[in-house]
Parts: sequence; structure tokens; C-alpha cells
Amino acid sequence: MGTVSVFPLGVKMDSELTRSQAYIEGGKVKETKGLISELCRHFYNQGWVSGTGGSITIKVHDESIPKPQQLIVMSPSGVQKERMVESDMYVLSPEGSVLSAPSPKPYPHKPPKCSDCAPLFIKAYEMRNAGAVIHSHGMESCLATMINPFSKEFRVTHMEMIKGIQGHGYYDQLVVPIIENTAHERELTDSLAAAIQAYPRTTAVLVRNHGIYIWGDSWISAKTQAECYHYLFDAAIKLHQLGLDWSTPSHGPIRSLNGALGYSRNASMPNVGASDANNNNDPSMQCIVLDIEGTTTPISFVSEVLFPYAQENVGKHLDVTYDSIETQEDMELLRIQVEEDLKNGVDGAVPIPPHDARKEDVIEALVTNVKAMIKADRKITALKQLQGHIWKTGFKNNDINVDGVVFDDVPEALEKWTALGIKVYIFSSGSRLAQRLIFGNTNYGDLRKYLCGFFDTTVGNKRETKSYIEIAESIGVNNSSEILFVTDVYQEAVAAKAAGWEVVISVRPGNGPLPEKHRFRTINSFAEI
Repeated sequence: MGTVSVFPLGVKMDSELTRSQAYIEGGKVKETKGLISELCRHFYNQGWVSGTGGSITIKVHDESIPKPQQLIVMSPSGVQKERMVESDMYVLSPEGSVLSAPSPKPYPHKPPKCSDCAPLFIKAYEMRNAGAVIHSHGMESCLATMINPFSKEFRVTHMEMIKGIQGHGYYDQLVVPIIENTAHERELTDSLAAAIQAYPRTTAVLVRNHGIYIWGDSWISAKTQAECYHYLFDAAIKLHQLGLDWSTPSHGPIRSLNGALGYSRNASMPNVGASDANNNNDPSMQCIVLDIEGTTTPISFVSEVLFPYAQENVGKHLDVTYDSIETQEDMELLRIQVEEDLKNGVDGAVPIPPHDARKEDVIEALVTNVKAMIKADRKITALKQLQGHIWKTGFKNNDINVDGVVFDDVPEALEKWTALGIKVYIFSSGSRLAQRLIFGNTNYGDLRKYLCGFFDTTVGNKRETKSYIEIAESIGVNNSSEILFVTDVYQEAVAAKAAGWEVVISVRPGNGPLPEKHRFRTINSFAEI
């Protein structure tokens, strides 16, 4: 076996150790090589790496070595994947330098060659701190990009296997970017990096007429997601053959496919609704984005039911779930927020004891901060995420009365818009979890079947125009004017309008006053849309 040692100046000792010949020929690297051989045989049987196509790469897991410095084992190019053995593998440095290459084999084998995908794999490792990357040539991943040759995204929602994709749930809309193919795979590197940058939630990039790159924190995560992606692509193809739209909650009939893949469009679609009292018709809309509080839901339900429940139960929730991963993550977000608040002199902020302090002392400080945040009605991710988890318990235990969760006109409007092929989304300062809880537990039953996706302040503040630009790009419309935003807050209406959206303001009982001469159309019921 040929070995090339590379020791850049200034590397840490553990990095030097991993590049030594003893380490490269050691048990951890050998184990990873064997795992890749086994997975390639499995992927061959799935039809993902036939004809020597496709590839897989895994970082050598070693708890004593930080992931960014772990070595990379990569399957070679031009080798029958189902017949590969450990000695066929390449070993690369974290930067992509070849540290160990396989020895040539006699005819009819070709000389060994490192995968042409290597630069793309390295990008995924660098930009996402991945533990493994899979490149598949599966037929499903090719056909999913061909259904609409002009689409830049694959979209699907309301399918169980979406839950297998990192950071996604059944009610989410899964979006996978599509980049254009090139003659040589290494030429895809820049466009792959651009897609990873533009889609921070994605764990995959499709290559039109070619295949897909999928990554995960570990080989198990990458393999699981690869299986789920291929299932979803196959489902979309079959639904397309049946004339059904895989990107809508109802999976109803496809009207047209001249927009983004999985995005129904109908050039002759009637206006969203009837004319208003002044006979002003809405322009034809492809999407409607709804605020919650004061728009779909009475302000009183949020202020008099949800907020008090969270405030009264925050201490109990933290105590019971203190050691769970979910609550540990919530507390870490709160620590970061409180540190910032203390620097800025925010009223009500108190220091949180260190991680090794008594549980009771940590909880007491957290409760003090959370109650101050709730009292100030702060629209911050740390608070909203914790509130969502507290409300989840409340809905699960039937401690929250669902009467009045949505206005009476909301369910009928959602059903009507969905029947027209209009996609409906939610944008609220509450967490995505909280949004799903509200619409999944209404006095009219579960309304999530009518919703294509949920956006919260992780995309930006609701009073900033850039947030609406980000949502429009995520939704994938050709023109921002095809989106109608319904809100009760004037400043949000101004921000959305500046992004090119159409806007109407919801006037409901208990909503705050609007400025005089605000120039926005107002409605008292969704029946007016």
C-alpha cells in the first residue's frame, strides 16, 4: 500500500498522530474501510451505485480526535462497488490530501483513482461538520429532477418519511435544492457549496439528471436519510404518475407544473376570493401566509391562556425534564440570551449559575428570567422555544382549553384555499412547535392538513423586510407579489409590502388600533379573502 505523509506547519499533535502510518494502518481506519465496503454492497442492491457510479465517504470516528481533524476514508472511482474490499479504499486528510492510496491490481482492473466527487465531499465536511457523505445515482433521485426541468427545488410535505430527515417533521415542507449537472463532477463543487450556503436546513443537494449528495452527523444518519430521501423521490414520481401533487398537504390533483418542482401552479386559477365591500378583487395568489395572534387566533387566547400557562408551569417543567436533551438545549439558549441581556442592561435579567451549580439554583434563576421575558412579551427564540415545549405538555395532558384557538371563519377558509390549489403557510413569532400545537389542537380539530409549512423568527424578525424576502425564497414563487400576507400588525404589513408581497390587515376583536391613513386593505373575516 502506498502512503503519502503530509504535515502542514502548525498542526496539533493529535492531527499529526492521525496522519502517521501507524494510525492509518490501525484498527479504526481498517474498521471504517470495512464499513464502507459493506455499505457499498448494500447500496448496490438498492440500485444507487450500479455501473461503478456513486460513492461513499466516512470520517474515521475517534473520540480522542475532534471531528474537523478526523481522517476521511473514501471509496474509489471506477470500481465495482459490490466487489470492493478494504484495500481498495483511499484515506484522506481533513483537507482532502491523499494520505494512503490502494495498490494497482492486475488486468482487467483499471489503475486506482480517487473519486472525482472528493472536492464535493470535502465541502460537505467543511460546511456542515458532517461525519459521512453519500453520493447516489439512484434512478429516483434522477427522475425527481426531470419532472420539471426548470425547477430549482424538490418539495414534499405531509409524508411520514419526512420525519427521517434531520430537523424535519411530518407537517413540515421538505425542500431539497437542485443544481445543474456538468461534464465532470469536480466542476459541481462551487454550485454545491452555493446550495449548501443558501439552504441552511438541507442535508442533501440534488444534481439534475445525475443523482444526489446526502450527508449526516454519522454514517448511520447519512444512511437513514438517504433511504428516506429515495423513498420520498419514489413517492413523488408515483404520485405524479397518478396526477397527484406531492407538495401539498392534501396531495390533490396536479393543476400544472410550470413552476418549482412539486409546486402546483395554475395560470387560469381564479382570484383567491370574492371582492370586498369596495369591490376590490385580490390579485391571483399562489400562496397565503398567515400571522396567528389577532389573525387566525384571538389575542385573548394567547395572552389569557397560553402565556399564563407557560408562566405558571415553567418551574415545574424545568424540574421534571431537567436532564432531557430537549430541556438542556432550551436552557443553553436561555443562557446565551441572558448573557446578552445582562450586557445590554435589560430589565429583569439575572445571572444564571454555572452548569455545575445546584439544579434548584439554576432553575430559580431561569424561572426569574423567563417570567421577566414573558411579562415584557419578548419575541426571542430562546423564550419561544421553551414556551412551545411547555405548551406541548399542556396540550398532551389536556390542561389547555382549546375553545377559541381559532376564529370560526378560519377552518372553512383554509379548506377553500386548499381546494383552489393555494398553498397556506404560517409566520409567527411563536416557535414552529408552538404553531403546530395550536393548529393541531383547535376547537375544529386538527387543521395542519391544510398548512404547507411553518416559519418563525429563526428566519428573522417579523418587522424586518429581509425576513419576508427569505420566506419568499424558501417558498419558491417566481414573483413575491404572488404571496398574500394577512396580519394584524401594521409594522409587519409594511415590512412584507416592502418585500413585494400583497398584504391585508386583519381587524379582529381585541386587536390594537391601526394608524390613520395606513392605506392597507382590511378584513374582519377570512370569508372576505
